[in-house]
Order: sequence, then C-alpha cells, then structure tokens
Amino acid sequence: MKATIDTAKEKMNKTLNALGNEYASIRAGRANPAVLDRVLVDYYGAPTPVNQMAAISVSEARILVIQPWDKSTLKLIEKAIQASDIGINPTNDGNVIRLAFPQLTEDRRKELCKSVKKYGEEAKVTIRSTRRDTLDKLKKMQKSSEITEDDLKDAEKKVQDLTDKFCADVDKAVAEKEKEIMTV
Repeated sequence: MKATIDTAKEKMNKTLNALGNEYASIRAGRANPAVLDRVLVDYYGAPTPVNQMAAISVSEARILVIQPWDKSTLKLIEKAIQASDIGINPTNDGNVIRLAFPQLTEDRRKELCKSVKKYGEEAKVTIRSTRRDTLDKLKKMQKSSEITEDDLKDAEKKVQDLTDKFCADVDKAVAEKEKEIMTV
C-alpha cells in the first residue's frame, strides 16, 4: 500500500518537474539559456543539444551569448536556432552567436499567459489521472483482501491530500510564471 502511494507521489512530482521545464522554455522577454534546451543541432549526423556544443551565457538582461567550443559548428548552431520555434534571429560575428530578446508586446504577454495556464491545466489533469489510477490499484488490493477497508479509507485520504498539495503547487507555479511574464 505504501509503495503504491509512493509511486503516485513520484509520478506527481515528475509532472510538476516537467511543468517547470516547460515554463523554463517560455521566454518572458529576458534572456534565459533554458530556451535553447530543445534546440538540436545536426552534429556529425546526430541531433545534439546546443548546451552540449557551446558555452551559453547571459551578457546583458536581454542578450544571450553562445560560444561554441568548436568554431566550425557556428553555422550549424545558427541554422538550428533559425529552424527552431524560438522566434529570434541569431547574429553571428564569426566567434560567437548572439540572441537579442525583444521586448514583449502586451498581446504577446497575454498569449504567453494563456499558454502558461494551459500547461498548468494539463499538469493538473495528469496529477488527477495519477490519483485515479492509484485509487483503482488500492481498490483492487482491497478486493483481493491485501488491505482492509480501513486501510483503503486511510490510503484514499493520503492520495487525495497528495493530489491537493500538487495541484496547489501547480497553481503557485502558474501564478509565478504569469507574474514574471506580465512584469515589464
């Protein structure tokens, strides 16, 4: 029974971490190296993340500097960034690539907030589905007489408390990301 609840907690935690990673890739007008996490460069036939091919640093609040360890990969990295959905044109000076993040418009900020809410809602749905699966397992355990009815009631309460806690964490993450996006 405890193992089942621990598994549920682990799955809910993974959902929260995935949401955090999703939010890290949403650019809010500030330079954030995490926006490049999903950009893959075709390097000798293998898709390779930019952060494994170059040093990525924030030189100013809105400028990201990508300095490849191998200068011959500059063009490949530049092409991968242009092909990605980041929406920023890289500038290449022969040594480093610079990404200048433009100031977000009010409409774009509202659009990003909608995305943030959507991701938050998807995370909550995943958490609730984990709750449902866990409760189903516990009920099967009770039917096969592995646990008593009282144990089932206690476990259901623990699972519900976990679900409430993780849903509250998702709401908090959504609110923080919206605040970050709406801050000019």
